Amino acid sequence: MVVDRSSDRRRLGWLLAGAGILAVSTDSLWIRVSQAGGVDVAFWVACCSVPLYTMLGRRLDGCWPLEAFLRHPRPHLVVGALSGGSQLCFIIAVTQTRVGNVVAIVAAVPLLAAVCAWVMLRERIGPRTGIAIAVTMAGIGVIVSSSLGGPTVTGDLLAVLAVIGFSVSLTMWRLYRDMSRLVGLSLGGVITVVGTLFVASPLSLDTRAYLSIAAMGLVFNPLGRLGLSTAPRYAPVADVALFAPVETVAGTVWAALFLGELPPPAAAVGAVVVLAGVLYGTLGITRPRVSASPD
Repeated sequence: MVVDRSSDRRRLGWLLAGAGILAVSTDSLWIRVSQAGGVDVAFWVACCSVPLYTMLGRRLDGCWPLEAFLRHPRPHLVVGALSGGSQLCFIIAVTQTRVGNVVAIVAAVPLLAAVCAWVMLRERIGPRTGIAIAVTMAGIGVIVSSSLGGPTVTGDLLAVLAVIGFSVSLTMWRLYRDMSRLVGLSLGGVITVVGTLFVASPLSLDTRAYLSIAAMGLVFNPLGRLGLSTAPRYAPVADVALFAPVETVAGTVWAALFLGELPPPAAAVGAVVVLAGVLYGTLGITRPRVSASPD
């Protein structure tokens, strides 16, 4: 018998998750600075990231992408669809609602991921987590209610869909630990390109938009997503998801510092409720537990 979460593998998972979520926390900033439409941003980010993932795949996976794909074809397709869909929803959400709303909703990932892990991996959800889920959902309700009757409610709902997709994908990465991360992420990019190809206007952007999208699509987003998808290989889903609130804090800071965008009172209250629910549920989850295997 060993203590599961005291291992070096677990700490490596933490490092990858922390670095990954910090990198992707800049996504909302780059999207807003670009002042481009969400579909155009999604198209170009996918076009930038797919070649990068492909080049890294041969080196890191030790085989050609097609060979890695054939080892787990269906899981790769599922996680690719989740990856591409959640990123598309997130990008469009940032262009249609307040950054503070989106990153506050992202704070629900630890609890939603716990639900996904229970459904897919049979990880038990205790009473503490159940209460925390209810509190967090109430907070999201407050955030979304601040947009009811206004033009941002669609963005809020897209952010919720993005969070659900991300939570499920974390569990898939944990379930299939030997599945190629780079192939799955590449498929997500390809799906995004195909889905936006006929509705995007990628050649109509200005220099600022292209530079912002290049920073996001060639550096911060792909490296962050690679770290987040690799982290479940070394640490449980709940551990990895615990770092999602970092995006809430960092994303709000980026929006305040560089965009001068402060959350309205109702959304601020909702964010506090969400974070309270996350803290209540995840403080209990972080206790070490004994298991029969090191991972």
